[in-house]
Amino acid sequence: MFKIRKEFAFSASHCLDHLPEEHPCARVHGHNYVVTIELWSSHLNQNGFVKDYRELQSIKDFIDNKLDHRHLNDVLPCMPTAELIASHLFILFRNEYPQLMAIEVSETPKTSARYEP
Repeated sequence: MFKIRKEFAFSASHCLDHLPEEHPCARVHGHNYVVTIELWSSHLNQNGFVKDYRELQSIKDFIDNKLDHRHLNDVLPCMPTAELIASHLFILFRNEYPQLMAIEVSETPKTSARYEP
């Protein structure tokens, strides 16, 4: 099996207002997010790729236009935890990219959440 990964970055704010008031994530705060997508295939295309990275432009456009420098509570249809952001992005792009295997969302260099069906 062949697997590829591509990272996209954006900065945004959010708050997890369902948490107790004393929890630091209940307050508005921001992250420099990194979204990593993974695609797989049992064979390569005629160019020797699982997928040309340039063909992932719609993911980059969505992140740049809908998430970057936004308050995620205002633009996502889900609670903006890393886990639910990963799931939301996977569901959003799974039909366009049938080779999509997983999406990982990192809020800090030491933390990440991964969604794979």
